[in-house]
Order: sequence, then structure tokens, then C-alpha cells
Amino acid sequence: MTDEPFYFEVTIAAPVGDVWSALRDPELIRRWHGWHFDGLDKEIEVIYQQDVVESASEHRLEIQGGDVFELADLGDRTRLRVTRAPRGGDPDWDAYYDDVTEGWITFVHQLAFALERHPDADRRTVFLSGVSATPVLEAAVLDAVAGLSPGSPYELEVPAGETLRGEIRYRSANQVGLTVEGWGDGLLVAARTRPSPANPGGAAMMVLSTYGLDDAAFADLESRWSAWWGRNLPEPSVNGQDAEASRE
Repeated sequence: MTDEPFYFEVTIAAPVGDVWSALRDPELIRRWHGWHFDGLDKEIEVIYQQDVVESASEHRLEIQGGDVFELADLGDRTRLRVTRAPRGGDPDWDAYYDDVTEGWITFVHQLAFALERHPDADRRTVFLSGVSATPVLEAAVLDAVAGLSPGSPYELEVPAGETLRGEIRYRSANQVGLTVEGWGDGLLVAARTRPSPANPGGAAMMVLSTYGLDDAAFADLESRWSAWWGRNLPEPSVNGQDAEASRE
């Protein structure tokens, strides 16, 4: 354990005012935060509206729990830094510390993607979570792109019953984000968390963000991926409620 605060940064190809609005307007937050489930609006209210300290002039936001978002104006781009609150204040909260960190990494990249590629569009999402002895990238055949750098094109036939094409959007120590042409220029995030007090066996997660699919196409995608997940990674959850409860 270290007393040095953990932070990560993402540079977004959008003006600082647009990024700030995306952090403060609940309707805009819905376009990138988490995934869709019945409690999403309440979660947005709790995290971004209750017990927060903000400075619009400094583009700085501290949310409940002490996590801090800071924006730096780079002209037509914005650097977003997220600094995690230190461990040690609440043992129950500390048990989920690594899970929350991975969640913020996912969400900030979803924010960047939404602003850069779909600034005026709503999304529809599929959320999958569970545990498995098989790493999530290997199970989904996504380990084939493990050596590619962000911006590289890829094409993969995946066991969920389709061929994915796009580019590597981002990668971190425990995550990969892929654009998916067939999902209306969508985004697939696959992540894992290491064993922790909250998840002794570790955990696996996917968020599938889609744009412009009709009801039939979206229902087919959701059915195929949920069925594949249920066969390969136990304890699936397609509504996100259990995972969301851990952050409230």
C-alpha cells in the first residue's frame, strides 16, 4: 500500500466546456456513465449531484467518496485527470477499491468515445459480469488483439456469433476497448479485476455500447452475447444492479 494517490488521465478531442457539460448534465451523463439499468438515473443523481464539491471556473469536481475530476483546457482538446480518494477511511469501501478504479477507467473512456464519435447521440448498452477461471479476453477470443496498439485496425470472429471489425480504442493494464463498426460505430469494453476482498476469485466484465440499432437488431445482439456469457463465465448479470449496488 502507498500513500501516493492513484490517478489516470485521458485526453479527449473536445473543448473543455463540452467535457464539463458531460460531467454535470444528467442527460449527457446517461450517454457515457456505466450502462443502462433501472437504477441508472438514481445512480447518476447520487454520484454527480449529492455531496459534491465543484468549481466550474477551475473545471474541478469532487464527488462523494473523495474522487476528483480535473479538466485542463488544451484548446480543441481536454485532458481529464481522475484522482482516486486514498484507501483507509472505510474498510467496507476499501474492499471495492480496485473494482471502482477499473469502473472509472471504463467510464472515462466511454465519455471520451461518446464526445468524440457520437456527441449528440444516445446509446443502448448490454452489460455482462461474472467470474471465471478463464480470462475474459481469452474466453471471447479478444486476446488475439492483445499485442495491437491503440489505433490499430482489427477483425475478429468471436464465439458470440459475429465478426467484429474496427480499431483498438484503448488499452490499460486490465482492460481493452474496441470500436465495433457493426454496432453503429459502437464500443466494446472488456475488463477484469484481480482478486480482492470483495471478489476473492477476481471478476470479469463487458460493456457493449451500440448506436442506431433497431429493436430487432439490438435484441438479437443482447440475446447472443448474454447466452454466450452465461455458458462461459458464471454468475452473469445483464441488468447491472448487483455491480451498481457495490458503488453506492
